Amino acid sequence: MSEARIDKWLWAARIYKTRTLAAAACKKGQVSMKGSQLKPSRTIKEGDIIDVKKPPITYSFRVKQTIEKRVGAKLIPDVLENVTSPEQYELLEMSKISGFINRAKGTGRPTKKDRRSLDEFTTPEFFGDFDFDLDDQNNDEEDLFED
Repeated sequence: MSEARIDKWLWAARIYKTRTLAAAACKKGQVSMKGSQLKPSRTIKEGDIIDVKKPPITYSFRVKQTIEKRVGAKLIPDVLENVTSPEQYELLEMSKISGFINRAKGTGRPTKKDRRSLDEFTTPEFFGDFDFDLDDQNNDEEDLFED
């Protein structure tokens, strides 16, 4: 039975675009087997089930063939079997539907709708007749302390 390094296999099986990305994912703890995180140099063999976390879901792959050389996309079904649970794909679908509703701060430009709601919020009509001239208040306080 042959063996292969996990970082090379992840790259060769086209799960990650480069071997560097595959090794980085291993170091970050995004690649595991039977609940334990794998180092990039860990060897795998046929029949192993590899879990790969790519937020928002965790993919599971069964190793059919251990390879360290990248193969064409048409040959991928001979190399691995996707055994990801349907619940994970439901999570993915839900995140696609939710879209930018819960977008984290700083993760891109606001949408046109977001921009319009921001403009609507910051228009003077929203604040009514409130007087923003705070300099007069500061001058009055200084007069109080001078007496």
